[in-house]
Amino acid sequence: MDLSGSIEAATPTGTRPTKVRFLIIALIFVITSLNYADRSTFSIAGAAASAELGLDAVQTGFILSAFAWAYSLAQIPGGALLDRFGTRPIYIAAIGTWSFFTVLQGFAGFILGATVVTQLFLLRFLVGLCEAPSFPGNARIVAAWFPARERGTASAIFNSAQYFSLVAFAPLMGWVVHEFGWRAVFFVMGALGLMAMCAFAAFIREPTRHKWANAAEVELIREGGGLVEPEGRKDKAAEPTFTWSNVRQLLTSRMMIGVYLGQYCINVLTYFFVTWFPIYLVKDRGFNIMEAGFVAALPALCGFVGGVAGGVMSDMLLARTGSITMARKAPLLAGMLLASLIMVAAKVESQVGVVLLMSVAFFGKGVASLGWAVMSDVAPRKLAGLAGGVFNTFGNAAGIVTPIVVGILVAQAGSFDTALVFVGAHCLLTIVAYFVVVRKLERLELAA
Repeated sequence: MDLSGSIEAATPTGTRPTKVRFLIIALIFVITSLNYADRSTFSIAGAAASAELGLDAVQTGFILSAFAWAYSLAQIPGGALLDRFGTRPIYIAAIGTWSFFTVLQGFAGFILGATVVTQLFLLRFLVGLCEAPSFPGNARIVAAWFPARERGTASAIFNSAQYFSLVAFAPLMGWVVHEFGWRAVFFVMGALGLMAMCAFAAFIREPTRHKWANAAEVELIREGGGLVEPEGRKDKAAEPTFTWSNVRQLLTSRMMIGVYLGQYCINVLTYFFVTWFPIYLVKDRGFNIMEAGFVAALPALCGFVGGVAGGVMSDMLLARTGSITMARKAPLLAGMLLASLIMVAAKVESQVGVVLLMSVAFFGKGVASLGWAVMSDVAPRKLAGLAGGVFNTFGNAAGIVTPIVVGILVAQAGSFDTALVFVGAHCLLTIVAYFVVVRKLERLELAA
């Protein structure tokens, strides 16, 4: 797909711009897919692991929530680290450490000095801690490599990796668990993560430092508002970005509060999908673990298609109307209305009907997942990392709440029916956040 459109034609140079930025987003897409696959490893292994280790639904819910406790708490420090040291070194360290702790989960039960629940909770907590800089880092890479007219699509591409991860890896992980046992899935995914770290270190650079990007492409990005200048060359006397005054301004803006609330609600669906969904297919819908891995891929594929479609639709609306507010809100409204259909699954009996309904719901969720594009539009220019960290803190608080609440609801009801209503209601609350709390979307200007 050629995202550059008329931008290239307007480039004031006789040299045709290279397209390294599209290779950059492709690699970020693959790495983010692995990122999400590592989050869902216990979801795939959970049924087998719970049976072997004697875990009940509530214990499983707490283990599934462990990732998000650390991930949410570390977002603001992670964003500040990105602003202070630059994207590349922090991101490389993040990939390496989260992959290492993924491998260690395969040894749960053999580590002395703690119960198996404590071991799994702690290791998943550490994975979440190390993954914290990843999405703010993605947003910074998109801001550096893409002009404004391409950012909606570029952000949608890396964000849609959350769905593609299950398209690509849920069948693989299901097969690994079926053939080699639940521990093997952690060894395989950890090894893939270490390979991804090497690929990132070898290829990702800032535009002005990348040997494959010519001057014409750098100028194209710069003229479109891309932050192409190298990181890490700030004046040491410059004011730090992480100050309580800056945080306060982010937390007292009505527009930002609405965006934060909307991301929290959207992520309730995300975390249901990457934590409980495969277990739901096994326990409520009668699939075996290998079937669940393959069946989960269909809604994930629909979410991926919806995610890319939402970004393309948003950029087309922006080009036609010039209104960021309309371009971001229209796909979100349509997508969340479709996603709310997840509540109907509680009344559907057939396996095929449930899978089709989930596919429609996750297609809609993908269309509406424009939060990172919105952040590229509204974050203060000097606080890209910090603003992204605060945004992701709120969004991933849903990862703490959702697995625990779903586990409690399942334990009380003996099925997932009330849990599906809980998840679907957040689709409607997302619409309230963006259309009642948020008014006009525009760049937030910090007070002196």
